[in-house]
Amino acid sequence: MKRIELLLSLLFISHFVFSQKGNFKIPDSLQTKSYNYLEERIDQFETDSSKAAVYLYSYLHKAQKEQKWNEIVKGYQNLMHASPEKLRTKFADSMVYVAKKSNDNKLIGSAYLTKGIVYYSLKRHNSALDNYLTANNYISRTNDDYLVYKLKYHIALVKYYLGYYDEAISLLKECISYFKKEQPRPYLNSLHSLGLCYNRKGNYGLCTETNSLGLKECKSFGIKEMEVYFIHSEGINDYFKKNYTLSIKNIQSSIDEMKEKKDFGNESVGYFYIGKSYWELRKFELAIPYFKKVDYLFNTKGYLRPDLREMYELLINYYKNNENPKLQLYYIDQLLKADRVLNDTFKYLVGKINKEYQTQELVLEKEKIQIQLQNKSYNYSKLVIFTSLLFLCFLFMTFRYYRNRKLYQKNYDEWMLNSNDEINKPRQKNEKPAILDINPDTVSFILKQLEKFEREKKFIQKDWNLSKLSTAFNSNPRYLSNIIRHYRDKVFTEYINDLRIDYIISLLQSNEKARNFKNKALAEEAGFSSTQLFAQVFKAKTGMPTAFFIKQIRKEKHL
Repeated sequence: MKRIELLLSLLFISHFVFSQKGNFKIPDSLQTKSYNYLEERIDQFETDSSKAAVYLYSYLHKAQKEQKWNEIVKGYQNLMHASPEKLRTKFADSMVYVAKKSNDNKLIGSAYLTKGIVYYSLKRHNSALDNYLTANNYISRTNDDYLVYKLKYHIALVKYYLGYYDEAISLLKECISYFKKEQPRPYLNSLHSLGLCYNRKGNYGLCTETNSLGLKECKSFGIKEMEVYFIHSEGINDYFKKNYTLSIKNIQSSIDEMKEKKDFGNESVGYFYIGKSYWELRKFELAIPYFKKVDYLFNTKGYLRPDLREMYELLINYYKNNENPKLQLYYIDQLLKADRVLNDTFKYLVGKINKEYQTQELVLEKEKIQIQLQNKSYNYSKLVIFTSLLFLCFLFMTFRYYRNRKLYQKNYDEWMLNSNDEINKPRQKNEKPAILDINPDTVSFILKQLEKFEREKKFIQKDWNLSKLSTAFNSNPRYLSNIIRHYRDKVFTEYINDLRIDYIISLLQSNEKARNFKNKALAEEAGFSSTQLFAQVFKAKTGMPTAFFIKQIRKEKHL
């Protein structure tokens, strides 16, 4: 397989170099052929790159000769889809370069969006998002609804990957409503992604309903190749419903097709949940080969989702219990590597990852195992080293506990002092300079709406996003975003979250019963989509966990 991919890469490189030097000449038989004719031949030889190449380059050179920007971009796009994985970003760059020369916002936005999709397919999520945001700058200046919703769909995929499931669900529902009318493939893609979001939210029943609808719609539209994604999704959902045997069956039936499509992301996720299903069935020896396939794809493709990380913890403990320190050490190294990769891509997950498997403890464990491997015959030395490491770990944890308490107390005192100063300080009118590109009356109207929104505490309603709030204000998202950023000095998400946290703090200070609430109840009260998000935002804003804050409030109230 690798040899075939190498030959294809060499073929496309030689054609590309040959073409760029101006040596390529459209064959006489194709000189007068239309773009539709060439595209039909490209589709005909979709699986045979060597035969498709002459039509691909004839299409591109015909467009270049006629200086038709749309067709030139389409020519590079055709080459990109037909090329091996390693060359796709090169053709995507060429596509964007040509589109920018056209000065056509629709064409430029579409090119950047396509480039982002290429990066996302390669699981290079940061680069994908950069291109999506650039695409949005151009697409927002057009009236092309299809591009608007296509971009929304791909932004939803990034939000899903980052764990912002409520925001992803909101966007995907918009896409489903739009695409259902006349875009069956994007409609099915949106349905599939919605089911994945429901699964991650724990709504397994809704996930099954969505997958069943997806399979029904695949048959209705005659798009058989999409069925495998809904079967794969339901297989994962079966795992969470504890139907482990059915989960294995469904996912295994979809894996070969995922490999054919070179969808290594879904392939890796499938292997993980097959392994997890076997693990829950206590068939560890059957689970391990699937976990190793996930590890192989991590090594070769660099792909790992946060939920797949658990595999390394299971393998570390398994080989520890089976007294295989070499493999235990290997998977500790892999887990440390995975944490570094996830930390770079998911900065907001650092706290969660560290809680689940402390990096510091991993490093200490790694050192312990290395010493054991080097000194197997010195049992007494191993015992001394092990005891020392445990003692150091105890000292470290004790030090960290008291250091954190001291830091939390300092943050609490500063918070209360600043809060009192804020209460005693008279509220002043906003004296910021006007926003030049927004009508002053519009600014004044939206500011009054924001004050009413804050005064009536409407922010505690769930699922607010920029689009919904701008609709409630009879405004548009761009105006609302700029006004919040200018007059509240915050982006929209920070603005909503800060209002919710301030509300909870006020509630804890004034309501004794509220101090008995757990994080889950407080998150619900404030309108947060998840307990975890509430806890993260509260700590980020106040510098302490809710439990510490409530404890200090109780102390003060009983003085």
